[in-house]
Amino acid sequence: MSKTPNPQHTALSLAASGMPVLPLRRGKVPFGNCPACADNACGGRPNMKTPGPCRCPGICHAWAAATTDPAVIVSPAWSAAWRRAVCVGYHPGGAGLTVVDLDDADAIAWARTALPATRTVPTTRGQHWIYQGTMASRNACRPGVDIKSTMSYARYLGPGTGVMAELPDAVRALAVKAPSPVRPTAVAVPAGSRGGECPHRTPAYLERGIAMAEQRITEASSAVHATVYRTFLAVLSNHGRCGCLTDTHVARLFTAAQAKGESPRHCVDAWTNARTTLGL
Repeated sequence: MSKTPNPQHTALSLAASGMPVLPLRRGKVPFGNCPACADNACGGRPNMKTPGPCRCPGICHAWAAATTDPAVIVSPAWSAAWRRAVCVGYHPGGAGLTVVDLDDADAIAWARTALPATRTVPTTRGQHWIYQGTMASRNACRPGVDIKSTMSYARYLGPGTGVMAELPDAVRALAVKAPSPVRPTAVAVPAGSRGGECPHRTPAYLERGIAMAEQRITEASSAVHATVYRTFLAVLSNHGRCGCLTDTHVARLFTAAQAKGESPRHCVDAWTNARTTLGL
């Protein structure tokens, strides 16, 4: 990784535009905590997940140290770090942004079909897609894709090209975590009042519903991940409590989703998240 020329100067320019910045050392990682803040003994910075009393003048607590204050950026403690820094980091959430970090060609290809176009910045191995808006950060939300927004940092690699779009629901859906790593190979839903028979739908109605769900996924031309989640949510909303869904039905939905590029893990995540949303 090449070193950013004069990272302190770059940081001051970014801070003037409202972007909270911090120096990154070799390995593109933040500087470690000072001895007084080691192991979070100080209680952390006020803007971290657990608010604390730390007012350390050094660059402690990673992304939480990011600042737009030029007096801090040129202070003795920070100036010493800038001399050792290899690049500039920033806190996307603090600037009202979300970065979709695409690590490889496969991830970029997926984004081009699943996400709306936005400002794009080339990286060493892939691209950063930058959206206006904030959300929870999540690493490895799908193969080769990380989300960096609140409580996270990203490397500044230039202004990029393209018009920045509003943060879409398709990106927000990627950060929804499954509450359990258990793979639901069998669909565990509460039995209906008629011994598993659907109390409000005929078998033919259910078959039409599954076929329509498969078609909805198959015909998705963009935001595939969000479409899969919404489709699973609709199916479970109609049949998740009556006991009429079988493993065969679920396998058909997963097969349709995987044919559109979804991994088995993300099918499981979307199914589990839909069940959680409905309280199943």
